Amino acid sequence: MDANIRMTDPREHVNEEPRNDLFDLVMGVVGMGGLMTVIFFGMVIFKFLTE
Repeated sequence: MDANIRMTDPREHVNEEPRNDLFDLVMGVVGMGGLMTVIFFGMVIFKFLTE
């Protein structure tokens, strides 16, 4: 009984591109901050319109 097994090194990150980690982090923080700012001002406007 012969099984064809292809072993790969788990340290090989085939789907990962580690060159832009800092850029991805900064864009995530800026994007989330922008989204929270838009939601905040939207809720402030909604509060003033419902009074």
